[in-house]
Amino acid sequence: MKPAPVIELQSKDLTPDGEIFCPNPKADMKLWNTHPRVFLKFNAAGQAKCPYCGTEYHVTPEQTLVHEHAHVHH
Repeated sequence: MKPAPVIELQSKDLTPDGEIFCPNPKADMKLWNTHPRVFLKFNAAGQAKCPYCGTEYHVTPEQTLVHEHAHVHH
């Protein structure tokens, strides 16, 4: 069994809530043949891991902060 991939992301790849979904085209997955779509939250280190397939998604904390500030409404 090959190890699960690690996918590097940028803030533009995240949902408006700062999450990522898996399966994800960034991970070169066919959406119809993997597992149910799940939305993953990043930890403080900017990492999230899919409970179904083990794919790890990484975004730098700076990217996450830029994304969060971009959606602040006054």
